[in-house]
Amino acid sequence: MGGVIELRCVRCGRRYPPDEVAYTCPSCGDEGTLDVLYDYPALRRELDRERLSRNPERTMWRYAPLLPVQQLRLAAPLTVGWTPLYRVDGLASELGLARLYIKDEGRNPSASLKDRASAVALVRAREASAPVIAAASTGNAASSLACLCAAVGQRCVLLVPETAPPAKVAQLLIFGAEVRLVRGTYDDAFDLCMAACRAYGWYNRNTGVNPYLGEGKKTVALEICEQLEWQAPDLIFVPVGDGCILGGVDKGLRDLLSLGWIERMPRLIGVQAEGSAALANAWRRGSTAVEPVIPQTLADSISVGRPRDALKALRAVRESGGAFVTVSDAEILEAMQLLGRSTGVFAEPAGAAALAGLMCMARRGDLPGDQTAVALITGNGLKDIASALRAVPEPPRIEPSLEALRQSLAAGGIRLHRGSQ
Repeated sequence: MGGVIELRCVRCGRRYPPDEVAYTCPSCGDEGTLDVLYDYPALRRELDRERLSRNPERTMWRYAPLLPVQQLRLAAPLTVGWTPLYRVDGLASELGLARLYIKDEGRNPSASLKDRASAVALVRAREASAPVIAAASTGNAASSLACLCAAVGQRCVLLVPETAPPAKVAQLLIFGAEVRLVRGTYDDAFDLCMAACRAYGWYNRNTGVNPYLGEGKKTVALEICEQLEWQAPDLIFVPVGDGCILGGVDKGLRDLLSLGWIERMPRLIGVQAEGSAALANAWRRGSTAVEPVIPQTLADSISVGRPRDALKALRAVRESGGAFVTVSDAEILEAMQLLGRSTGVFAEPAGAAALAGLMCMARRGDLPGDQTAVALITGNGLKDIASALRAVPEPPRIEPSLEALRQSLAAGGIRLHRGSQ
C-alpha cells in the first residue's frame, strides 16, 4: 500500500495496521473516520521537490509516492488533476486582496474535483478485484465514478437523490452506470449505499467512511503549493458539505509540512450554504457534536443534513486558525456571475460558494489586504444550468434587423462605432 504505515482514528486515536481495517474505526463505528499516515522519513529519502519538478507526469499521479495505491497500471487512462491555478489580479483588487488565485477543478474529466477521490477508489477497488463500486452522491461523486469506471469497464452502482440536477444524472447515464434515483435526501441515499455495500460486498466509494479517498482529494492542496512554487497561500477557501474536501485539503497540507516542503499552514476557511450549515453551527458553538439540519440550498453538491466527515473538517478549521463562513443562495448566485465575468471560469453553485465566502469576509473587513488567498472552485457550471440562469438576467429578444440591434445595444449603454447607423 505504498508508504502507508498505519491508520489512526480521528475520534479515539486508536491506531491500526493498514491491512486490518477497511473503512472506519471498529471501536467508534461510522463516526470514527481514519487518518492515513505515511513513513515520512522514507518519503523524504525517496522524493524531494527538485526531483518532483523533473517529473513529466502532469496528473495527480505525479504524487504517487504520497498515495495509498500500488498498481498504477490499474488507473483510468484519463487526465485527472494538475488543473490550472489562475492569478486574478482584477478580482483581487476589487476584493481588497494582494493576490487571489482561482483553482479551476471543473477542468477534470467529469468536470469536478471529485475525480481525484474516484481515481483512488478505482485503483484500490481493482487491486482488491471488487466486482462493483458503489457510491451515494448528489451528483458529482457519482458522475466522477461513472466517468472513470467507464474508461476501464468497471461496474458501478450509483444512488442519487431524485432531486439531483438533470445534467448530472445525464452524465451518469451516458457513462453507462447502474443508476437508481432515491426518493429522499442525500442522507437517505448515503444510508442506503452503506447498507448495500455491507450486504453485497461492494467497494464503498463514499469519502465520509473510506479513508483513502481523502488521499485523492488532498492532491489539490499539493498542486496548489507546487504551482505557487512551494510558497503556501495565507488562506484557502473550500466549499463544504460532508466536510471531505476540506479534510482532504488539510491532509495534503499536513503531509507537505511533514516532508518539510512548506514552512507554514494556511488558514482554511470552510464555506457552507446558510441552509445547510451543520458544521458551521458546530464550529460557532465550539463543539465537535454536530446537530443535523434539514438542508435547503440550491448548491446541491454541499446540500448535506448530516455531515459524514465532521471531525476532520472541524479539526482542519480549528487547528489552522481558520473559520467557517455561511453564505445565502443569493450570495452564491452573485459569486457565480462575478466569477464568470471577471475570470472566465464557469462554476456550479457549490464551486462558487468558495468565492461567495471570500466576498462575505471581504465585505466584513476580515481579510487583511496584504494576503494571498486561493478559492477552490470544485465543479463546472454546466452541471447545473438551471441555477446558472438564475444568476443572470434574461437577454433581450429583438427582431432580426440592424435597426433593432442598434436600438437594443444603445439601450444597454453600448457605444457604437463612428459612422454606424
